[in-house]
Amino acid sequence: MVDFATDQAVIGVVGAGAMGQGIAQVALTGGLHVTLYDLDAAARQRAGEQIAGRLDRLVEKGRMAADAAADAKARLTLADGLDGFANADAVVEAVTEDVAVKRAIFEQLEGLVGPDCLLASNTSSIPIARIAAGAKRPGRIAGMHFFNPVPLMALVELVEARETTPETLDALAALAQRMGRTPVRVKDTPGFLVNLGGRAYVTEALHIVQEGVAMPAQIDAVMRDCCGYRMGPFELMDLTGIDVNFPVTEIIHRGFFYDPRLRSTPDHRSLLDAGRLGRKTGAGFFTYDDGKPAEQPVDLVTNAEPPAKIVLLVDDPELTDLALAAEIEILAADDGESPIVTALPRGRDATQAAFDTGVEPSRLVAVDTEFDTSKRLVVMVPPGADFDSLQSVAAWLTASGVAVTAIQDSPGFIAQRIQAMVGNLGCEIAQRGLASPADIDTAMKLGLNYPMGPLELVDEMGPGRVHDMLMRMQQITGDDRYRPSLWLRRRALLGLSARTPD
Repeated sequence: MVDFATDQAVIGVVGAGAMGQGIAQVALTGGLHVTLYDLDAAARQRAGEQIAGRLDRLVEKGRMAADAAADAKARLTLADGLDGFANADAVVEAVTEDVAVKRAIFEQLEGLVGPDCLLASNTSSIPIARIAAGAKRPGRIAGMHFFNPVPLMALVELVEARETTPETLDALAALAQRMGRTPVRVKDTPGFLVNLGGRAYVTEALHIVQEGVAMPAQIDAVMRDCCGYRMGPFELMDLTGIDVNFPVTEIIHRGFFYDPRLRSTPDHRSLLDAGRLGRKTGAGFFTYDDGKPAEQPVDLVTNAEPPAKIVLLVDDPELTDLALAAEIEILAADDGESPIVTALPRGRDATQAAFDTGVEPSRLVAVDTEFDTSKRLVVMVPPGADFDSLQSVAAWLTASGVAVTAIQDSPGFIAQRIQAMVGNLGCEIAQRGLASPADIDTAMKLGLNYPMGPLELVDEMGPGRVHDMLMRMQQITGDDRYRPSLWLRRRALLGLSARTPD
């Protein structure tokens, strides 16, 4: 295997689109020689000019020395055909997502490159085994999935097909590091690691909307303010495009033989059918004007008076402090008229909390204090509730300086449901041996900008608490979508970290 630490290493890139250009650019800035080919001669020439232009802009911004940029541009060769890769040490294919096209390219490359040259595909959805099928030396073929825009995204997924040798993956990991990327290793599976692991965040949000619990803007606000995500699930889907995320979700769901934990909703499909593809068409889950989404109400605004007294069902320090700060009397027993407030019916809805405790459901208001409450609190009531109690409690909480989002009754509110599902899917990926716990967390943070990896999240929440949430949600809904991963169950029962290996 070639040593990619040497300055003489040559990397071939097939495809001069956005991904191919990005891969070529980071290889050049990593000190490698690059040969770039595209069937379209004009696109090939244009790519060379655009790569040079981006290197010049790095110099202008003070991120690259002028002599280093000049040296990088001198190491770029534009090839007239695939025979230009004869001296390549590795070739990365980045053409259209068509398995027949990719297989034809790999077949030609095998007859042109040396016996030690590694062959990698930048595919984001096609199994590497299908691309390598019929290859003379499948052991040197692997996936090398970069993320767009390549120069800004540090992650590279190294995809191991059944025939891929460990030496090939080790060498590609060294190549990725030379290119300034962070490699994670994943088995050849539908969606690989990031696209698979990212399903839970969006699909659970879709189910919350389908159940009539909350609107997309409310869910986005909760996940940003309470859980630290840079983007809510619906603004993320609108950004990537419904024509991208729905087919990917469908492929992954089908690829895992319709595991309910991976299924989408009819609403998701209906947007695709209607041509509401997100930002690119001006309408998706939200409507856009000059690229900005139309505002949707997310906060409960009320003119009600805060309650003078409340019944606090759960000894919650946060709600206790808020009540004392507002000079609200906390009753030792129900007086038959004051709001009854409960915190954290973990994995339960307000209906179940009322049933379990035997309190008067019409005055019960449930408040989620599981995550960050410094910006926003989420409240819900059971069916048939006295909305005066809800308005009064909302007035009290709003007066404390936080926004209040009121939702329909839901087992696990919003954030508990989504966070538990994100963590559970991360555990299932670990259970199936698709990637190591460390790589699972790294991939989700670098590939999707998650505030923490899914297994880190489980540890932060507590494996036992996450398992308890899922079990309760499964019991209440009867939906196997909430089936806990065995990886999570075993670590919850044994009191171990979710990152404890088998």
